[in-house]
Amino acid sequence: MQVACFDTAFHRNHPEVADRFAIPETLYDEGVRRYGFHGLSYEYIAKRLCTVAPEIANGRVVVAHLGSGASMCAISAGKSIDSTMGFTALDGLPMGTRAGQLDAGVVLYLMSEKKMSVKMVEHFLYHDCGLKGLSGISNDVRELLASSDPRAKLALDYFIYRIVLFTGMLAAAMDGIDGFVFMAGIGENAPAIREAVLQRLSWLGVELSSRANAKGDLKISLKRSRVACYVIPTDEELMIASHTLRVLRAQNSTRVEEKRA
Repeated sequence: MQVACFDTAFHRNHPEVADRFAIPETLYDEGVRRYGFHGLSYEYIAKRLCTVAPEIANGRVVVAHLGSGASMCAISAGKSIDSTMGFTALDGLPMGTRAGQLDAGVVLYLMSEKKMSVKMVEHFLYHDCGLKGLSGISNDVRELLASSDPRAKLALDYFIYRIVLFTGMLAAAMDGIDGFVFMAGIGENAPAIREAVLQRLSWLGVELSSRANAKGDLKISLKRSRVACYVIPTDEELMIASHTLRVLRAQNSTRVEEKRA
């Protein structure tokens, strides 16, 4: 038996207005819509909040999955409301080697003026852009943080800027924000990035504990902070195992009932 756990499933209950592009309905009917990704990761965090941060588990939380692939999600009362990734995993935040949100006109320019084929554009957007493209140095945040090259600083500043912008967008989708969660490789291991992001979100009522952040504590905001901020390691593999176990148990229960019949 094989069990498929779709990384888009957690986002399937978005309101239609959040999932549509402003294109003809026939394309939407064909499946051209905003799906969202990293769903297994967000599902894990939504469940984990009930244990580690019950005060925001049923509230409005922006979760940032920051790794080589990066996205953000608005979760309200444990349900996905909106996310930064769309039809593919190219959308939203800039990533290690992926461009993130991009004017479609840039793609047209690459094809018409640079004479790039569809395959060439695809490779370019997936492998030559993002932090690697901006810095011209590396897609690894550790290397960029250690570099004195101004291009490395630009790449990180852009990354942080886009995280802050999308936080505002996702908070608006939920009519407010009660919590912020960092996770994945960068989110869990780069206190400098976390600090830079949260300092720029002070207007939302975020008050960072620099000491807790430097130590990598679970909760990195001050007690008086209006928005509670956490660093929670994700576990997509556990979610896959849990879903698989549920399917296997259901199948076994069906077989037992068939035998009884």
